[in-house]
Amino acid sequence: MAKPLTDSERQKQISVRGIAGLGDVAEVRKSFNRHLHFTLVKDRNVATPRDYFFALAHTVRDHLVGRWIRTQQHYYERDPKRIYYLSLEFYMGRTLQNTMVNLGLQTACDEATYQLGLDLEELEEIEEDAGLGNGGLGRLAACFLDSMATLGLAAYGYGIRYEFGIFNQKIVNGWQVEEADDWLRYGNPWEKARPEYMLPVHFYGRVEHTPDGVLWLDTQVVLAMPYDTPVPGYKNNTVNTMRLWSAKAPNDFKLKDFNVGDYIEAVLDRNLAENISRVLYPNDNFFEGKELRLKQEYFVVAATLQDIIRRFKSSRFGCRDPVRTCFETFPDKVAIQLNDTHPALSIPELMRILVDVEKVDWDKAWEITKKTCAYTNHTVLPEALERWPVSMFEKLLPRHLEIIYAINQRHLDHVAALFPGDVDRLRRMSVIEEGDCKRINMAHLCVIGSHAVNGVARIHSEIVKQSVFKDFYELEPEKFQNKTNGITPRRWLLLCNPGLAEIIVERIGEGFLTDLSQLKKLLSLVDDEAFIRDVAKVKQENKLKFSAQLEKEYKVKINPASMFGVHVKRIHEYKRQLLNCLHIITLYNRIKKDPAKAFVPRTVMIGGKAAPGYHMAKMIIKLVTSIGDVVNHDPVVGDRLRVIFLENYRVSLAEKVIPAADLSQQISTAGTEASGTGNMKFMLNGALTIGTMDGANVEMAEEAGEENLFIFGMRVEDVEALDQKGYNAREFYERLPELRQAVDQISSGFFSPKDPDCFKDVVNMLMYHDRFKVFADYEAYIQCQAQVDRLYRNSKEWTKKVIRNIACSGKFSSDRTITEYAREIWGVEPSDLQIPPPNLPKD
Repeated sequence: MAKPLTDSERQKQISVRGIAGLGDVAEVRKSFNRHLHFTLVKDRNVATPRDYFFALAHTVRDHLVGRWIRTQQHYYERDPKRIYYLSLEFYMGRTLQNTMVNLGLQTACDEATYQLGLDLEELEEIEEDAGLGNGGLGRLAACFLDSMATLGLAAYGYGIRYEFGIFNQKIVNGWQVEEADDWLRYGNPWEKARPEYMLPVHFYGRVEHTPDGVLWLDTQVVLAMPYDTPVPGYKNNTVNTMRLWSAKAPNDFKLKDFNVGDYIEAVLDRNLAENISRVLYPNDNFFEGKELRLKQEYFVVAATLQDIIRRFKSSRFGCRDPVRTCFETFPDKVAIQLNDTHPALSIPELMRILVDVEKVDWDKAWEITKKTCAYTNHTVLPEALERWPVSMFEKLLPRHLEIIYAINQRHLDHVAALFPGDVDRLRRMSVIEEGDCKRINMAHLCVIGSHAVNGVARIHSEIVKQSVFKDFYELEPEKFQNKTNGITPRRWLLLCNPGLAEIIVERIGEGFLTDLSQLKKLLSLVDDEAFIRDVAKVKQENKLKFSAQLEKEYKVKINPASMFGVHVKRIHEYKRQLLNCLHIITLYNRIKKDPAKAFVPRTVMIGGKAAPGYHMAKMIIKLVTSIGDVVNHDPVVGDRLRVIFLENYRVSLAEKVIPAADLSQQISTAGTEASGTGNMKFMLNGALTIGTMDGANVEMAEEAGEENLFIFGMRVEDVEALDQKGYNAREFYERLPELRQAVDQISSGFFSPKDPDCFKDVVNMLMYHDRFKVFADYEAYIQCQAQVDRLYRNSKEWTKKVIRNIACSGKFSSDRTITEYAREIWGVEPSDLQIPPPNLPKD
């Protein structure tokens, strides 16, 4: 371990974390030593830093368990409506610090570890990120779990316990190389296996229609083993559950097929079943129609629905005997939220259980299913929409295919009655897409089978209504809603930026941590000299700390006075990292052309993972690193421009880079980013946004005033007009000399002297096949960046805009988002009721 902090450094750190409240330090020390001695190692002299981490994690977990049990008892006594959030991704990051913050234990743990000669921050760094998600969709699910617990909702997250999460990214010679993320290698102190709730999931087989009903026979069984992770609310003693399923082969799996005696082969074949929960598919906004992925989707749905129905039937704590047998009240007690189309099979699976198993009449079952399920759409990109081949369903889930056909037939009969003779409309609205390969459109299934359909930002929800699901909107307009995304202020302010959190608490108190709209009170401090100074100072300290980390990791000297421009998100053509690259090259060329001129120094950071099979995304990473190699080693440039590719961008790295950022890049082509949530994190942490009018940027500009963001480029209607006219990249290339120079440099091998043709695919795409119209926004982007420079020169005016942005970021709390889901989709009311802590009697 590194040397402990000095006493003056301690005092400073304690005061920053003082919001958490100083708990019983002696109790934490005692518990820590007990875990170190009994749970982990007998002799403290041979303990490793990882042993210390686990001792602390177990100490903190002890504080969770009593609250967890009490919360579940409380739900069984009250029997509230339960919310089930189904997601194939939960991008949780690290758990230790988040748990300490939400339980108000951080200061006590900080002091206790200090007294033991340890450094809390170093222990936190040992924890692996739980990277069970790709990006926005999975991280949103994690923020939502935090908010649902903080709002006292009886909510459960259900997903898959992937053995390998999103790959670790290494950059080798400028190229992305993927490494498996073996995040469970050292064990996971936060999860509890629950083998007593293991459930069977069926695949393959055949369907038999008998006088007594439909039977699904001769199936292959895989067992779903649940692992529970506690999800604490913020200082309200509520601890909800995230239940992740792991696939296990039954003990007789394949053995009966090997009666010739190849016992070894038979046991090895168990892997085939257990592969279902082995690895997260690493695609963001891209559909990969692999059978294993469909198995994952059905696996989580089938196990979860059995669990939901078991809990519905026996809603007494510790009781497993059914007390409810009638399903009339099912939608009053159960809400199922489908996070994108990945859990869409919930709809036919619930129908199968109700009709085939519980013998409910079809029409009644359909009414129950629709009232129970709701669907969140996360993308308008056509390549992201799930369209499964019918032939794959026929083999893997034959009964579900029959049910989907029946659902579709009734749906089309209804549409035909309303629009007689409109055959084209029937084709557009069918769940089954005809063609060379018949496919099932999962988004259509979700819309038909849900009582509510929502987009995730206002502009996105409008596009959903006017374009993606236009026909469905005309049929049932009341179904469609907007729920603008949000982020949890506990992780994305209090945890990652304690310095900023502290100066806000000093001015307006702690209430904003559970009611982020209270940040509006900061508007009265926009001209307050002391507050301006404090905000600038916190940012500078965050930049210094992050600079030191960058210099250590990348061996590049960073100018901490330079503007930190940050572009971190998955690498995708629509997110337009290439537009940022063109600006970097333009800046570089300007410095080279006129080295004596005064330039605002910039450190440009780009980070994010490319899906392993996405060639253009990998080329973009190579281009960024190649530009960095030239720029960072050019003596003429000096420290006026630095380009860093942030390797292996993940939640724990986001928590460090976002508080240090000055400028947040949100530059997708208008109409392509559903919402974005990184944009909100930067806003809350005092970075100004340069962005297009896309996703939640629109609402950020509305909240803070457009003049307090750097908005540029085409609006959605401009993009549509350009599509109508026909986008010709060459026009822009020939008209704009700086653009032409930059493109020619990429093309000629200026940035890849050892391989001059390296970027020919990138240039070819930009010139002839660019769906996202990078060149069309280049001029506006460059001009907008010049405005950024002008403002950055005036530190005081810059900081005033920062304060306005922070003050106006209240809308973007996931607490607000979840409150809207609760009231307008799930039909439940958030509660600020505090469950008594375990050391106090319940009443």
